[in-house]
Amino acid sequence: MNAIFDKLDSLPRQRLAHLPTPLEPMANLASRYGDGQLLVKRDDNTGIAMGGNKLRQLEFYFGEAVEQSADTVLITGAVQSNFVRLTAACANKLGMNCHIQLEQRVAKNDPLYANSGNVLIDRMLGATIHTYPHGEDEAGADAQLESIADDLRAKGCNPYIIHLAPGHAPIGALGYVDAAREIMDQAATTGISIDEVVVASGSGHTHGGLLFGLRAYGATMPVIGICVRRDAAAQRPRIIERTHQIAALLDVANPVSEDDVVVTDEFLHPGYGQLNDATRQAIALAARQEALLLDPVYTGKTMAGCLKRAEQAGQDRTILFIHTGGTPAIFAYQAELSELTT
Repeated sequence: MNAIFDKLDSLPRQRLAHLPTPLEPMANLASRYGDGQLLVKRDDNTGIAMGGNKLRQLEFYFGEAVEQSADTVLITGAVQSNFVRLTAACANKLGMNCHIQLEQRVAKNDPLYANSGNVLIDRMLGATIHTYPHGEDEAGADAQLESIADDLRAKGCNPYIIHLAPGHAPIGALGYVDAAREIMDQAATTGISIDEVVVASGSGHTHGGLLFGLRAYGATMPVIGICVRRDAAAQRPRIIERTHQIAALLDVANPVSEDDVVVTDEFLHPGYGQLNDATRQAIALAARQEALLLDPVYTGKTMAGCLKRAEQAGQDRTILFIHTGGTPAIFAYQAELSELTT
C-alpha cells in the first residue's frame, strides 16, 4: 500500500483476533434516522473471551512482550475494563501470567458492578487482581503498576507493562491503523463509499489509530470521536498528540492534521461509566432494531452520537459506527438497564 503500512507490517505482532470483522448494514436504524445509510464495523466479534476492540491493540503489545521474552504482563484499567479482561485472556493463550489493576473510576457502591461482568471473567481467567482506589490519576495508577512490576522482578519474573497514560508509546494504536486499512479494503470490495466514521474516544488508541490509518490510506472522510471519559477540551489535544506519537513510533510523517481531529462531549454527562437518557435510548434501539448489544460506558454513548449525526447528515450519506464491544459490562449495570427490559 505505502511506506506506512509496510512499516506497520514489519513490527512484532501476535495474531490473536478473529479478523477481518464484518462490515454490516444497520438498515432498520437507518430507516428511523435520516435518509442515509448506517453501517457497523463489528469489532465486538474479534473472538477471544467475548471479544472487543482491545484485541487489535493487544496483538501489538503482546508482539513486543513475546519479543522481550516476558513471562508476565501487567495492565491497569477501570473496574469494568474490557482491556484488562482481554489482556488476561491473551496472556493465557500465550502461556504468560497476568496481573491486572482495577481503578475506582466510577463511584458505585454496587456488588454487581464490583463482582460481575468483566470482573467475573477476570477471575475466571485466573488473573492476579490488584486495586487502585483513585479514579482520575493516570500517573499514580502507572506508578503503582511499576511498583508491582518491581516486586515481580525481585521474584525472578520478567514482566511486561502495558502503559495507557500519556508519555508512553501508543503501541496498541497500531491495531487501529491496521483496522483502517481493513475497513477501506472491505469498502472497496463491496463498492461502499463511507462518508463519515463515528468511534468512541477514550484513551485515544482506537480513535487516534483509526484516524491515522485512514489518512495514511488516503481516505479523507471525517472521523467523529465521541468522548467517553473526559471533555472535548481535554480530549482533542490528547488525540492530536496520539497521532504524533504513532508517527514517531512508525518513523514516518504524520498524515493527520489538527483539523482532522473532531471530538464531541455531548453524550458524556454525567461522566465516565455513567448513563444518560440519550445513551439509554441508543442501547434500547440498537438491541431492538438491530440485535446489537451495546454497553453503557463506550458503545452506548457512541451510538447516541452516531444517531445524532445520522439525523443531521441528510440524504445520501453513509455513516460507519465502530462497535468496539464491551458486552460483559452490560451485566454490571443491571440496575441502570433494568428499565429497558419492561
